[in-house]
Amino acid sequence: MSESHAGHAEHVRKQVRIYVAVFAALMGLTIITVAVSYLHLNLALALFVALVVATVKGGLVASYFMHLISERKAIYGVLILTVVFFVALIFLPLLGFYDPIRLR
Repeated sequence: MSESHAGHAEHVRKQVRIYVAVFAALMGLTIITVAVSYLHLNLALALFVALVVATVKGGLVASYFMHLISERKAIYGVLILTVVFFVALIFLPLLGFYDPIRLR
């Protein structure tokens, strides 16, 4: 086996271990979700636990299965652009309000 092939095989093994660990975490979180449903918690606490578990599960899926964990620059760029457009849209009505040429 050549040295590059061995390095590639080790990289694949490492990735498979990561995917198996994420799968195990997702299964564990699913079991937690089902277990919490049997605890008969009050509505606010049950919703809080469900949202926390769903957020963690969604983050795991997006990060590893959608490969977003290695796309930090692109994600931050899109996030910053979204904030800029949001702020612009929030302040856009002020331009019309303070327009000196507006109709009376």
